[in-house]
Amino acid sequence: MSWIDHMVWWHVYPLGMCGAPIRPPFGADASAHRITMLENWLDYLIELGANGLLLGPIFQSTSHGYDILDHFAVDPRLGDEADFDHLIAACHERGIRVACDGVFSHVSSQHPLVSEVLAAGPDSEHAELFDIDWEDPAGPTPRVFEGHGELVRLNHAGAQARTYATDVMTYWLERGIDAWRLDAAYSVPSDFWRDVIDPVRARFPEAWLMGEVIHGDYTDMIEQCHFDSLTQYELWKAIWSSISDRNFFELQWCLDRHNHFLDSFTPQTFIGNHDVTRIASQIGSQHVGVALAIVMTVGGIPSIYYGDEQGYTGIKTEELGGDDQVRPSFPDLPDHLSNLGESVFQTHQALIALRRQHPWLVHARTQVCEVTNEQLSYRSSADGHTICVFLDLHDSDAPHVTITEPGGQILFAF
Repeated sequence: MSWIDHMVWWHVYPLGMCGAPIRPPFGADASAHRITMLENWLDYLIELGANGLLLGPIFQSTSHGYDILDHFAVDPRLGDEADFDHLIAACHERGIRVACDGVFSHVSSQHPLVSEVLAAGPDSEHAELFDIDWEDPAGPTPRVFEGHGELVRLNHAGAQARTYATDVMTYWLERGIDAWRLDAAYSVPSDFWRDVIDPVRARFPEAWLMGEVIHGDYTDMIEQCHFDSLTQYELWKAIWSSISDRNFFELQWCLDRHNHFLDSFTPQTFIGNHDVTRIASQIGSQHVGVALAIVMTVGGIPSIYYGDEQGYTGIKTEELGGDDQVRPSFPDLPDHLSNLGESVFQTHQALIALRRQHPWLVHARTQVCEVTNEQLSYRSSADGHTICVFLDLHDSDAPHVTITEPGGQILFAF
């Protein structure tokens, strides 16, 4: 097994967690060493049972972190490169791996090279880096990401963008990170990813490279793009909607597809992230343990989104500030957390511990034994090992989960 097979990521959105201002003008808050706060949470990460820190965007940006101004600099709202180096060292001292969020689909419309190219014209030094319509009657017009005028697309057909992405990825791997989450990977041509990933992998063969893909042919994307893994959004959706709709037949169908994905790669699994409504808001806090039990007993590389382990709620909306509820600030120290999330935290600890005690689950295939709208039983097996999982939603206020060995010994129950 490689190091990634043992990972449980704690996924944080640094700008939010550290209390940075998100929308300009930033004023006096434009520069602060906020990222050092994350070091206060590393022992908490370990206490939870995780061993990886999956960082949302940390690079200099205009607002939310995905509108990047400089891929080679830490956002001043979080600190500087020395702060980041110290965080990496503190993580590695504890055996914690670190992943960064790489945005190579687009940059901020205020990126200095965008302004330079628009002023200098199509023959300028960096003109090939961006996707610009030079023939627009209204004048040179950058093409944008999914209708967002502030997000200018890189020119993924050109060599400059490929070299640029490769340089960024290797720069931060050289500084000590262990992995990359590749944002909006679904929106970028597969040959671009191959030309970027292959040289990165040649220099850093142990680095883990995971693409954000929402829908599509997962297996084909793995083969064509050379990713190690993809975000398993199909499983995420099936988990919460099966519980919310009291319809485990949807999850049964998805688990069969999940088995097929595992034949080709190990998906990155989750029930929460920075882009979706909190799981406790989707299904109710009493059902969070059911959702987590599924993620922790099927094949994949799981992540826990910060706050979910405390039962945080938050609804994502499609409007300005619509992500704020799911990207909240945390107190400076774990001791300052409310005790209201203690029971949810303990459930997370227990299920992550079960996962650690059965490391073969990372590659487990799942066989559904019985299914009704409100009950599901399945077996997860790999390498000669098996566990049995029973989920029961009949009592909407007190759902039941039982995880046993084949002989009936109870490993986990609530």
